[in-house]
Amino acid sequence: MGSVGSALFSTIFIIFLIACTGYLAGNVKIKGISLGTAGVLIAALVFGIISSYVPFLGAVLGATNNLFSFVSNMGTSMFITTIGLIAGPKFFRTFNRKSLAYILMSVIVVLVAALVTIAVIRLSDDPNMDSSLAVGILTGALTTTPGFSAAREVALNETKVTAGYGIAYLFGVLGVVLFVQFIPRILKINIAKERETFVAANAIEIMEPNRKLILIDPYGVFPFALVIVLGSIIGSVNIPGINFSLGAAGGMLTAGLVIGHFGHIGPIDCRIRKETLNAFREFGLCIFLVGAGVPGGVNFIAYLRLSYFIYGALITLIPMLVGFIFARYVFKMSVFNNLGSITGGMTSTPALGALIATAGTEDVANAYAASYPVALFFVVLAARILVSVM
Repeated sequence: MGSVGSALFSTIFIIFLIACTGYLAGNVKIKGISLGTAGVLIAALVFGIISSYVPFLGAVLGATNNLFSFVSNMGTSMFITTIGLIAGPKFFRTFNRKSLAYILMSVIVVLVAALVTIAVIRLSDDPNMDSSLAVGILTGALTTTPGFSAAREVALNETKVTAGYGIAYLFGVLGVVLFVQFIPRILKINIAKERETFVAANAIEIMEPNRKLILIDPYGVFPFALVIVLGSIIGSVNIPGINFSLGAAGGMLTAGLVIGHFGHIGPIDCRIRKETLNAFREFGLCIFLVGAGVPGGVNFIAYLRLSYFIYGALITLIPMLVGFIFARYVFKMSVFNNLGSITGGMTSTPALGALIATAGTEDVANAYAASYPVALFFVVLAARILVSVM
């Protein structure tokens, strides 16, 4: 086996070792609260940090760094596509005037995050704190890769953007994951009763296609792959003037919603069993966290400053708290719709997985799906504006 083959084999071993370790860690409960799949992120970051000090692991990571990027992108594609397909059958049928609240939630969350970022730049006495570092922290706190990419395109210092993103990303993920688990406990919500009410409120009759369809494969791999292909095309379309595109994730979510809604393309059956979608969703989330966490851990210690970590935590927590208050007392949302819209507004893929596990129903993905594209647009726009004017 050649050196490339050995590195590839080592990376495959490492990916699944991290997954095993992360699931074990995520399953540990402290007073009923657990990290769940987000435990994989902790394991991945720890491995990335260790690899900085262990030559063999560092060599493996260096030889296959692009592979970890591929793993992250593949995981994102699988997870987001699954969410679109799960939410699609009900998403458009339940989209009404109340759905405007989800859009406003996205605007509120991103606007508050941008204002906190501006305050960080203005109030910090750190000579290294500039717009490049601050926007990196912003995109990390909101765990948004498209926003991160947009910031790097216009930033004066790409290295600072990357450093800020890496420092804030950890709490950006864990903060939202824990938030959606703590809030129901703090409010003493009866999860079973809330779920029963929530599911009943979202219950609609899903019309099955009324003509004979062609089943390409019995497992749903073909329609799943087709959604990813179509989503990639949609995500690559650039809006002239503002230089904005949905990106691969936004495009796949859109394609998943549409195909999930209709259930077919022409005579081709595009329905996928719920059990299969759940497996795709969980596996996609897992490998996304591995692919994103390992490279993020490599330079984590080198760039880490307590003040930067605190700034990132504030940019994560304050928008969530403000958004939750608005959703609860102004928009009168149920707890699950409230938290679902927050995960979408924070563009937090792992938090949606945690919320689904907490709520015990995939219907919470509807609020996420309604909020996510709008939040994505405004995060990219905010990143560009902040870097350009600050």
